Amino acid sequence: MDTIRARHSVRSYEHKPVPADIRARVQEAVDQANRDAGLHIQVIWDETAVFAGKVKGAENCIALVGRKGDDEVLGYYGARILLAIQELGLNSVWVAMSFNKKEAERRCELAGGESVVNAIAFGYGTTQGKPHTSKPLEKHYTGTGELPDWFRAGMEAAMLAPTAINQQKFVFALNGDTVTAKAKLGPWSKVDLGIVKYFFELGSGHKVA
Repeated sequence: MDTIRARHSVRSYEHKPVPADIRARVQEAVDQANRDAGLHIQVIWDETAVFAGKVKGAENCIALVGRKGDDEVLGYYGARILLAIQELGLNSVWVAMSFNKKEAERRCELAGGESVVNAIAFGYGTTQGKPHTSKPLEKHYTGTGELPDWFRAGMEAAMLAPTAINQQKFVFALNGDTVTAKAKLGPWSKVDLGIVKYFFELGSGHKVA
């Protein structure tokens, strides 16, 4: 939760190369996500063209590569990488539109049917960012009665999660001890669903069905 609270979207970066040991640990986080989920997420280092004019000074990119239908799993494992980056002392921002998709795909190895769905810009921010504005927590869950402390903690974590264009179009439901979540209609809402599921699970200690 300390990492979740400390992470904010940062859209301006210093020209400061990431040291080799930190690069290796970022790559480890990406490789582990790919092994666990059967994905093809890739890291692009020291390249300004991907975010030129869109995220100031950004030179490093996590390219969230997947096929049709991979949106939710990309969001889930991308969120895991995002928080690993934060723990390494780096800043980041999740982007859906603020990057050059063609430039990213030129620098990735893509198998048939794959594309770069979203991207994460990361590096050393010029600031640590600031909290984003969230909708009231009650707009994002359904259920009756008093909320268990663990569920409320999970919801608070989910409200701190980034979403692709800050739309927060998700809703959780609690039935007994079973938690489910679904995406509302909106661009990249399935990606967002994966992100908020991961944050919820970290905050609550409970899996989302």
